Amino acid sequence: VLEDPELLTSLRIVEQFGIDGHNAKLTDPSHEHAIRSLEKAKRDLATLRSYDRARQTESQLLSTDILDWYIDNSVRGEPFMYHGYPVNQMNGVQNSLPSFLANDHAVNSEKDAEHYLTRLELFDWKMGLVLEGLKEREAREIVPPRFVIQRVLDEMRGFTGAPATENILYTSFEEKLGEADEIPQAQRDFFLAEAESRINDFVYPAYNGLIGYFEELLPKVETDHGVWALPDGEAYYAWRLRSNTTTDLSPDEVHNIGLAEVERIDKVMRDILDGLGHTGGGVSEWMLKLSAEQRFLYPNTDEGREEALEGFRTIIEEARPRLDPLFDILPKTDVTVERVPVFREKTSASYYSRPAMDGSRPGTFFAKLYDMNDVAKFGMRTLAYHEAIPGHHFQIALQQEMTDVPTFRKVLPFTAYTEGWALYAEFLAREEGFHGDPYSELGQLQSEMFRAVRLVVDTGIHQKRWTREQAIEYMVGKTGMTEGEVTSEIERYFVIPGQACAYKMGMLKILELREKARAELGDRFDIREFHNTVLLTGAVPLEILERVVDGYIASKKSAD
Repeated sequence: VLEDPELLTSLRIVEQFGIDGHNAKLTDPSHEHAIRSLEKAKRDLATLRSYDRARQTESQLLSTDILDWYIDNSVRGEPFMYHGYPVNQMNGVQNSLPSFLANDHAVNSEKDAEHYLTRLELFDWKMGLVLEGLKEREAREIVPPRFVIQRVLDEMRGFTGAPATENILYTSFEEKLGEADEIPQAQRDFFLAEAESRINDFVYPAYNGLIGYFEELLPKVETDHGVWALPDGEAYYAWRLRSNTTTDLSPDEVHNIGLAEVERIDKVMRDILDGLGHTGGGVSEWMLKLSAEQRFLYPNTDEGREEALEGFRTIIEEARPRLDPLFDILPKTDVTVERVPVFREKTSASYYSRPAMDGSRPGTFFAKLYDMNDVAKFGMRTLAYHEAIPGHHFQIALQQEMTDVPTFRKVLPFTAYTEGWALYAEFLAREEGFHGDPYSELGQLQSEMFRAVRLVVDTGIHQKRWTREQAIEYMVGKTGMTEGEVTSEIERYFVIPGQACAYKMGMLKILELREKARAELGDRFDIREFHNTVLLTGAVPLEILERVVDGYIASKKSAD
């Protein structure tokens, strides 16, 4: 963490000690930095494994094994250090860096503002190193699909096409300065003039360098390919799948699990649709029809977007009292709902942003409201349960609030656990009758179908060599999502291989462990205790989660 100033800023875990120099730095994206990090990981792993396990407490052994899995998996990725696309339409540096400054860099003092301005100057340095890495990847025949190049070109041209004073880096800074009461107005005016100058002198030139590179690359790339087309692509995908699912299942095994889940969920949805009188035709066809009905849509206007945001907030407030029978430990920090920043909402999905560790910033559910025709009301409850409560906010906020554990236990990203919990939270809400409406239940099942389809299309793209169009056609045919929604999703899987498989694999494991505990404990099973066991462990690989739950079951039996 100490080697990552941007992560330090986001977490806000050292300011309480008077340490703030990292707020004037950006994270080093160079290959040399990656090599140094890898060598450190190797040394750390050797040190970790040198500790005497017999002298460790049960909690320490758990921490050791979590860290061992994480570092070992990073070291396994050494052959693939140049794989991946640092500039992509989903989470590339060109959109994540402005979002980071807008959302995470606090401005409460003149020093904070000076740090912000310094970071604007560093865009040129950071983007220059990213450009070096892109050229090295091209020399190694590692280039993104053609559609990715076109998407990022459009995005970066739009980002640099407006005057500096209309750029999010300026407008968010202006808003923060306006709320910083201790900064005199004359000084605020000076800082804003400096921001405009540095965006023009450092930020835009940095982006123009990337734009020029991708303009030259575009004619050289003719296909939309999965990572199978990269050097050692099959091995790279197997590592990515392991990293994200924290299992050793092969792509074929994951693909087949997906096919079985798609078939199962389709039958459940079919029964509900028949009960509503929507007979004949396929499930996907009906879901597409329903999502276009005006009764399920907000106006595609800013007023409609505000209505939707209020709708999400109401859903969250209504859920709070219904959680008491299921959870007896709740996060101390709250969760808010905001719109995905306008400059990135076209290609972004809805997402959750973790709270600051010092409690200065709540968790935030960012809802994608780019096209309100893609926001069906019957899907809103499930999205709120996934991103906010009892989904990501419960899991991530409680993890950050854990005490008597090493700091790494609060921040390590095990996607199968975190996304598996959020998908489990969706399932739990329907199971416990939170919806009260068969159409809303269909929304949850559609969401689960979406994650099951992901198992099929992600492995299809990267191992079975499906085309972009083939994957889009399959997902549209099974989910009832619009082609626009599906296209951005499929394009996401191309640039983040394996990640889309984590959700369903994690959910299936949590459900499997819950039913195992229920079967073995019988009347002694308490769902609140099970949820405590899962949540208060923090994010872990699924194999370690299974060991933790087995320990809970054994402890419960011995206590009786």
